Amino acid sequence: MQLDLPPPIAAYLAAHGRRSDGIADLFVQDAVVKDEGHSYLGVAAISRWLTESSAKYDFTVQPIAGETADGATIVTCRVTGNFPGSPVDLRYRFRVDGDKIASLEITP
Repeated sequence: MQLDLPPPIAAYLAAHGRRSDGIADLFVQDAVVKDEGHSYLGVAAISRWLTESSAKYDFTVQPIAGETADGATIVTCRVTGNFPGSPVDLRYRFRVDGDKIASLEITP
């Protein structure tokens, strides 16, 4: 499904699961990511999270629905890979600041 997403979100979803290099550059310096009960603050921590998740599992992310609410862009994605429970639909809640991602929360 083709969704009309802000450029940094579209770039993140196109690359996430396929590669980790350069994805952290899509985030503002003090961005925060919340995933699986953990928070990652700042580009260095987000870069480590991306590298570790890419090394741990092979997966693809396919956007299947999108909406906006309270200033956030929420994209439901089907995530398929070699992890327990695959495939799973996850909600990616993005906040964008200018041309970068300010926050991302990933929930079931």
